[in-house]
Amino acid sequence: MFFTGDPSSRKRVDLGGRSSKERDRQKLLEQTRLERNRRLWLRRQNSAALTIQKYFRGRKVVEAEHAKVREHFYQTYRKHCQNVDRHCFGPDSEFLRQLIFFFDAHNLNDFSVLVETCRLIQNFVRDSGDTVGLFAGMDYSPNHSLVAYRLKRLSFACIQAIHQNRNQLKDQLLMAPEEATASTTILLQTLLLFLDPKLPWACKAVGYLMQRNVFSLFREVILMVKENISAGGSFGKISTLERVLALMISHVGQSTCVCSNVDSQWSFSSQILTIPFIWQLFPYLKVVFASWRLTLHYTNKMVLCVQNHANLLPTDISNKFPGYACLLGNILETAGAALSQPDCSFEMAMDLAAVTTFLLDALPPIKSSSRESPTVAEDGMIIGDEIEEIVLDSNLEQQITNAIDSRFLLQLTNVLFGGISAACDPHNEGPDDKEVAAVTAACAFLHVTFNTLPLERIMTVLAYRTELVPVLWNFIKRCHHNQKWSPLPERFSYLLGDAPGWLLPLAVFCPVYKHMLMIVDNEEFYEQEKPLSLKDVRCLIVILRQALWQLLWVIPSVHPTCGKSISNTSSHKRQLVETIQNRVGTVVSELLSQLQDWNNRRQFTPPSDFHADGVNDFFISQAAVEGSKAHDILKQAPFLIPFTSRAKIFTSQLASVRQRHGAHGVFTRNRFRIRRDHILEDAYNQMSQLSEEDLRGLIRVTFVNEFGVEEAGIDGGGIFKDFMENITRAAFDVQYGLFKVVNLC
Repeated sequence: MFFTGDPSSRKRVDLGGRSSKERDRQKLLEQTRLERNRRLWLRRQNSAALTIQKYFRGRKVVEAEHAKVREHFYQTYRKHCQNVDRHCFGPDSEFLRQLIFFFDAHNLNDFSVLVETCRLIQNFVRDSGDTVGLFAGMDYSPNHSLVAYRLKRLSFACIQAIHQNRNQLKDQLLMAPEEATASTTILLQTLLLFLDPKLPWACKAVGYLMQRNVFSLFREVILMVKENISAGGSFGKISTLERVLALMISHVGQSTCVCSNVDSQWSFSSQILTIPFIWQLFPYLKVVFASWRLTLHYTNKMVLCVQNHANLLPTDISNKFPGYACLLGNILETAGAALSQPDCSFEMAMDLAAVTTFLLDALPPIKSSSRESPTVAEDGMIIGDEIEEIVLDSNLEQQITNAIDSRFLLQLTNVLFGGISAACDPHNEGPDDKEVAAVTAACAFLHVTFNTLPLERIMTVLAYRTELVPVLWNFIKRCHHNQKWSPLPERFSYLLGDAPGWLLPLAVFCPVYKHMLMIVDNEEFYEQEKPLSLKDVRCLIVILRQALWQLLWVIPSVHPTCGKSISNTSSHKRQLVETIQNRVGTVVSELLSQLQDWNNRRQFTPPSDFHADGVNDFFISQAAVEGSKAHDILKQAPFLIPFTSRAKIFTSQLASVRQRHGAHGVFTRNRFRIRRDHILEDAYNQMSQLSEEDLRGLIRVTFVNEFGVEEAGIDGGGIFKDFMENITRAAFDVQYGLFKVVNLC
């Protein structure tokens, strides 16, 4: 049989070893699966279409039923409620049932009927003085569910009516109760009547309103008010709207309240306290909120809100008024009044510190003339600046900075440290849970305050008007003695994570104590032993030395954070820890350097107390390498390294430089010709022209006498020594005025 040229007649062979029957089976299964998915998609599509049809049909049916009931209502009671008497509000009447059923806040006729209904309710209650009897009849018990349902629906209808028509009613929103003819006043006055805490349905009504997120409606109403008036205006009368808000927040804070918890995103704190300068608009509400019971209740709720739902705070105003900053400013403005009350509790101060700490940490640094300008790197980038700069409104910044004043700091520390002794025996057991919580709360708040706000106004009050330094020192000394640092309370654990427990106390203690050392004189420090005894200062030096060595050498190197964000991700936690570590490393190094200066004036402790225990041959070899961690420690905290070790490092660096430049490469370039009677001027003029590399080489000196003749001799080291002694003596000569003689003893 001959080849015909048709390849289809050849037998197909599957190189994978599968037969044609197996291939056909897999193809059939795939087709079946695709067909099944297609049928499922069609069923879902048909089901969705039926649902939509039912919704629109049902909506049309409901609208038709509303129109039918509304028409019947108008025929029975007339459009202006001319046929309404007090019996129409009883449990057997259809008046309220029909009104609640068809009421639509968008409908102007419905709005008018609601206003007239509220006017009649107020008149009937004023005449009889019996609110319960008006709605429940002779006996409230059998009708309590019906009455409560009607009144909570009617209360919500009043708020809906104001919210929906807020643009038309904006001139009436701040009217006082005396202006009873205004529609808004009538609705709000009726709301006050329904929410009276003495009435049996008040709790159910408030709970219903909270579940319907009425504070979000009030927020939009208040923002409309702020657009219509000047934010800095003051008002002599208490508006009805302000009274309604005060009544609602007071009810929720009562111990007898059984209202269910609502989503923190729609709470009073999230919706109302995030409005900028809310207390300027509602000063009476500020007084009500500042009572310590209400502050305790709402700050306790905010502890969870800001840490778990901070990104859900409203951002509907502008970038200059972020919700967390407005919330912080309003809380701080009332915190002083709450803390000053004699029955203020420790728990409230803890919650307040937790909330403000988190919100302060989220703020961008507030500008101040005393703050250092950002560091500029070689490539022109600003080190430490945020990638996206956040600029707060200047008035908002002022509100926050003014609130954290000396009075507030004094009150907060007094409440937190109340009952904690500053003179406990360090050999006793470590601090208890309350002391740990108090110290942590104070240190966390002050740490973020130091990083955010200007320091010039608060450092002195912390140093001299509070018990911060003695309490913190007693806490640090006992923890060090017992070699045990208690973990942070849960609400502050995000700041440190697994970092050492001594970071926060040292981050606050060191700058405050350093500020005190800048003010005290020699007699106070050495003779009166203030602010700490010399024995305690010696102990402090050991603690600071060990902590600084841990931060700079033992703990892995850290880098400053590049920005802040409101989140609880692991990356943000790591940035917080790195920020604190860098902060503590800086302040501890500065304080140890200052204490070394005091020890140099009059020795009260051996110089070896400033030397770290871990300086070995490996450290010395690393310190000679430019850019290494050990080299950075040598520049930042040279007092940690003994003099003999520093001399070895210096010798090693010189040897390394000479090796790079050759054995005699730099000798001939450094020849000085110095006149003995002008030694300071000639040395300065000639040495200032040398580069850093030139100064590392050998220097040959030739002296010239007063006759201009070079003195005989070759500088083999002795002449250079003579030169250094004479130039040092000349530099300190009083005729040049470079230095001043003072008595340090």
